[in-house]
Amino acid sequence: MLASFLITFREALEAALIIGIIAAYVAKLGRKDLNRYINMGIISALIASIAVAFIFKAVYGELEGTAEQLFEGAAALTAAIILTYMILWMANNSKKIKGEVQEKIDISISKGQMLGIAALSFVAVFREGVETVLFLGTLAIQSPVDTIAGFIIGLAIVIALSFIMFKGIYRLDVSHFFRYTSILLILFSAGLVALSVHEFNEAGIIPGVIENVWDVNPPQNPDGSYPAFHEKGLIGGSLKALMGYNGNPSLTEVIAYLGYWIIIGLFVYRAYKVRIKVKGGSRYP
Repeated sequence: MLASFLITFREALEAALIIGIIAAYVAKLGRKDLNRYINMGIISALIASIAVAFIFKAVYGELEGTAEQLFEGAAALTAAIILTYMILWMANNSKKIKGEVQEKIDISISKGQMLGIAALSFVAVFREGVETVLFLGTLAIQSPVDTIAGFIIGLAIVIALSFIMFKGIYRLDVSHFFRYTSILLILFSAGLVALSVHEFNEAGIIPGVIENVWDVNPPQNPDGSYPAFHEKGLIGGSLKALMGYNGNPSLTEVIAYLGYWIIIGLFVYRAYKVRIKVKGGSRYP
């Protein structure tokens, strides 16, 4: 539940921020009549995201055995690739997002192409919707009830926050939001990479080399429940979903996990590293 809550909260909040920027700028221009195009894009994106979720469920429900393991591994890897792209894109473009959104709105209005505003809203919501489906789909495979509960709670909180922060969203430093949440996103993505390699190990596609580098999974409790730090327990399960925790990983799983952290972590660090410019005796980050 914790993992699905955090993923939903983060993805929904990002979509809400972009939609908030669009709506706030339209209101500033005195064109509240354009809100219907914003709503059109949001509703269309939600419907399309739900359709993707049903397709995901339908395809997965027909699989079993090795095919099921391959699908789980491919889904986790696809989600990791998409998320990694978004992490790197945000690292390089987070400071430009607000200006780019406003520029696209100006172009749509000047050309009389109001559907461009609907398209802008659609992309902002649908992109996060697809990512959420992929991320939560991998979690739902393990615990569907907890995943749904976390999704509902995360979405409800974001909706409430959206109403609270809407008036000040135009002044929000979006780049700071993306910068600080990139750390959380790297945690998610590393976990997805580890899960993907784990499933491919079980399917025989990627050799484990060493089956269990370590095995720290504590035994089950006498009542059949799992201890908190077992990978199926309360704490261990959340860590598994969030950051790829595994009580008995293979060597290739460990290498993939650490390799992702090192490579992507360095890219993001370099992108967000404070740049000092000396101009007229002043310093600008």
